[in-house]
Amino acid sequence: MWKEFGYGAIIFIAALAGINQELYEAAAIDGASRLRRIWHITLPGIKVTIVLVATLNIANVLNAGFDQVYNLYSPIVYETGDIIDTYVYRMSFESAQYSLATAIGLLKSVVSFILIVISNYLANKFANYRIF
Repeated sequence: MWKEFGYGAIIFIAALAGINQELYEAAAIDGASRLRRIWHITLPGIKVTIVLVATLNIANVLNAGFDQVYNLYSPIVYETGDIIDTYVYRMSFESAQYSLATAIGLLKSVVSFILIVISNYLANKFANYRIF
């Protein structure tokens, strides 16, 4: 989560910079509190960016960082440290069960695709935004 935080912050700061400052000034003159300005100006102003970033990040839900886990991976921690990617790696290269490893990898890809399609549908339904 932390390694992606910087890139996400840049995207959201750019989206915030695109909001017209006169809207904030007018709301402050009308007596809107800071929470009201966030709720009625900031969030609708970056709604499209929130939906886009959330939809694109849904694809990475099943990725747990193979490199980071594999570097500290040993038979002692197979029970607790095993993730989908390392299990596929063990089944294919250590056990030579290529069909099982391929099936597991394909299932992971299908689940990721279904999550992306669902998030795209929800983005279109609730935010009127289509990615593809």
